[in-house]
Amino acid sequence: MAILSIQSHVAYGHVGNSAAVFPLQRLGHEVWPLHTVIFSNHPGYGAWRGPVLDAADVVAVFDGIEARGVLPECDAVLSGYMGDVSLGAVILDAVARVRAANRDALYICDPVMGDAGPGLYVHEGIPAFMRDHAVPAADVVLPNQFELEILTDGPTQSLEQVLAAGERIRATGPAVVVVTSLRFGDDGEVGMLASTGDGVWLVETPFLPLKVMPNGAGDATAALFTAFYLETRDPADALVRTADAIFAVFEATRAAGTRELQIIAAQDELAATARRFSPVKVR
Repeated sequence: MAILSIQSHVAYGHVGNSAAVFPLQRLGHEVWPLHTVIFSNHPGYGAWRGPVLDAADVVAVFDGIEARGVLPECDAVLSGYMGDVSLGAVILDAVARVRAANRDALYICDPVMGDAGPGLYVHEGIPAFMRDHAVPAADVVLPNQFELEILTDGPTQSLEQVLAAGERIRATGPAVVVVTSLRFGDDGEVGMLASTGDGVWLVETPFLPLKVMPNGAGDATAALFTAFYLETRDPADALVRTADAIFAVFEATRAAGTRELQIIAAQDELAATARRFSPVKVR
């Protein structure tokens, strides 16, 4: 399958397309990366170089892809970090053009805005764009727990609150809401939840403490779920396979003692995970 992935790119490390493209390819998908920024490294280091791409330049690259006549082959659009709110209209226009060429194509939105700890780290206007435009247009949306709270303007500190928030998001349009990085207190577990009209499933894995938490885990998670969901259209199956795969990446990252996700080192586990975890239907 072919996936148009619209998000950031870094030359060093693994965030945005640099965290998403290789896992998708390793799992057998063609990927058309469309970059929204080109940075030397992720901003988590405190210093970086490179531009946020102008919306016109991103459009020009997409126009070039469309000119090849290949949009009917595109099975999904995956969007992530935008860099600037002006790119929002570019993303939604690309989604509309892909859907016009292939009515079965999915739009999978990772509403990158922030996380617990650092808080919001995107430009003004992006949270409102995500809430009012990108999320309602999506078939699948993958907020982390912090982003879920931003999108629904309500608490997400308990499982019941997360379930209610997921339902509120699905009421705006998406058929599937996947909530990542779920933690309720300090119980040594981290969860991932898939909310659909047919049920809600939760997978929990051990929380692996790392000296510095790596950036890009959400980007890799969104890519993995995209790959597995496109294969089966089964959200519970895609959820558990994603949890298995990203846990393997974290294990490799901890073993390497680095702050960069060890996606390359864990590539065999991405393609053939051990199925160590099981989903629990919670509703």
